[in-house]
Amino acid sequence: MVSLLFPGQGSQASGMGKFLYSDFKIAKETFEEASEAISLDLKKLCFDSADSDLALTENTQPALLCVSTAAQRVLRQETSVPVLAAAGHSIGEYAALVAAESIHFSEAMKAVRRRGQAMQSAVPRGEGGMVACLGLDDIQVRWMCEWVEKESGIKPLSPANFNSPGQVVISGSQKAIDWLKTNFKAESVPGSPKRAKLIPLNVSAPFHCSLMKPAEDVMRDVLTSMTFKDSKFPIYQNFTAQPVSKADSLRENLIRQVSAPVLWTQSIETMKLKNLTTMIECGHGTVLKGLLKKIDEGFKVYSLSSLDDLKSLTGDLKAMGH
Repeated sequence: MVSLLFPGQGSQASGMGKFLYSDFKIAKETFEEASEAISLDLKKLCFDSADSDLALTENTQPALLCVSTAAQRVLRQETSVPVLAAAGHSIGEYAALVAAESIHFSEAMKAVRRRGQAMQSAVPRGEGGMVACLGLDDIQVRWMCEWVEKESGIKPLSPANFNSPGQVVISGSQKAIDWLKTNFKAESVPGSPKRAKLIPLNVSAPFHCSLMKPAEDVMRDVLTSMTFKDSKFPIYQNFTAQPVSKADSLRENLIRQVSAPVLWTQSIETMKLKNLTTMIECGHGTVLKGLLKKIDEGFKVYSLSSLDDLKSLTGDLKAMGH
């Protein structure tokens, strides 16, 4: 028995999902269904586009949902493994809800295409940014953001992604970030972290902060008009880090996560408390596998980025009686 994980932005790469499309009819049908839903050639976007085109938020989000859903469908066609729960990192949460049959795939494709456009247009390019904070704990990161806002008089700056212990991403005004880069001294942070490091991220907008409120308002309209059903298994959602199955709550949390921080570390720790420690990362890459190793080395996480990954996984599942 396993839980499914679905990656978010940053895991995309040209060629992702190609082996699924080539080797499995259900994956090819998934790409065709996705392309028809949003009038965009997902096969061309995922396999032949330049990384810069794939990195455009309005393209990245539907591409990730398409590939993750294709991987999830192939997995469940090729194995009989019972799924106990799921979680998705930011945009990955849509793939989790599709897997749990809470929302229809084609409707989800339309929603994430609109989400990407809304998030991209919420803040003029260059006015917002994101920074990865390494070597700082959650409390230190929160303190640093509040310190910047107070000392500089510039807002907002806040935690956006709690990815793993010692890896928190902050998001907000580019002017606040510039002030931070100029004035940051690790010894000034409570606890004086010795290996603190700030790494500006190459992103097109300041995601998961209050500057995304216009995009959240757009998504409230979009998601309110969509049909949500109670999920077939619990989704550990970004907004609450708690298992959710009821349709109305799933919808509201999905809306709220646009401008709220992604509580990924907290979600995974909650899953561990429920003895959910065997995971399958459905989608391209091993970003989530890497994060889970930093959260707790006791997790067993499988990847689905190649045919060899799938063969290895199915072999292990058969050995476990699935």
